[in-house]
Amino acid sequence: MLPILLKTLPFFALIGLGYLAGRVRFFGPEATAALTKFVFYFALSAMLFRFAANLSLEEIFDWYFVYAYLWACLVVYAIGFGVALWRGVSVEEAAVEAQCTTIGNTGFLGVPMLVVLLGPKAAGPVLMVLSIDLIVFSSLITLIITGVRQGRMSLGIFRVLGIGLLKNPMIVSMVLGLGWGATGWPVPGPANEFLALLGAAATPGALFAIGASLAGRGAERLAVAAWLSFAKLVLHPAAVAVAALVIFPVDPFAAGVMIAAAALPVAGNVYILAAHYGVAPQRVSTAILLSTAASVLTVTAVIAMVEGG
Repeated sequence: MLPILLKTLPFFALIGLGYLAGRVRFFGPEATAALTKFVFYFALSAMLFRFAANLSLEEIFDWYFVYAYLWACLVVYAIGFGVALWRGVSVEEAAVEAQCTTIGNTGFLGVPMLVVLLGPKAAGPVLMVLSIDLIVFSSLITLIITGVRQGRMSLGIFRVLGIGLLKNPMIVSMVLGLGWGATGWPVPGPANEFLALLGAAATPGALFAIGASLAGRGAERLAVAAWLSFAKLVLHPAAVAVAALVIFPVDPFAAGVMIAAAALPVAGNVYILAAHYGVAPQRVSTAILLSTAASVLTVTAVIAMVEGG
């Protein structure tokens, strides 16, 4: 495990550097927001487009992969939702907590780190995981919270969901990249170099931004946040492992990448959704902080197991 830890440590060291810069106010909230915006709309989008443009749809999409990941996610989501309701919280809070147990930081942490650690072949499975997280589960929490507040489902909700997906640069860049790849044309040399240069900024920029954003997070309900972190870092990858290795015939390498992606800490966009709806944002913030800190060891352990077969 030590050799894998030495490989993952630089990634988490970048997060730590961002956290330190944010903590001492050398890198304030405005700077963090600007860096995050640059990574989200430019660097990460360039990286995703380049990955997708050099892959065929067959290399990314596999029904057994989708079934396995969805089955595992829905099981853990139901556990998180049920535990929250058992504690007596509202349906809205239960939806947010369930989201914490299921949605990992695949965009800002998983894509840059797993492709480097597991090789270029990991790009397809990581993009598939990211797509399911963004399309299925970001939509699910919106449907639950909006449905509860309005007391019913309406066509307007689905219109909002559609517009939200169309405005998400990660979704747009992946779709455009796959569209380009489907033509069979290679990305022109200068354009490919441009995308490579811009995309190279995604890894350090995203990791630094994660750390800087964590610096401003306070702690609330540590026991609940610890449970959510445990569910995300342990239950989620365990459920994915059972689904991908036992229940569904997923390609072994793709299954390993899926399990590693499932081991990632709680995603920052869960906090964005919680803050947007005004539902337990501080609780989510604490879960992100705890799970990110603990993932130094848990992600390393899972990647070590994946690489060891």
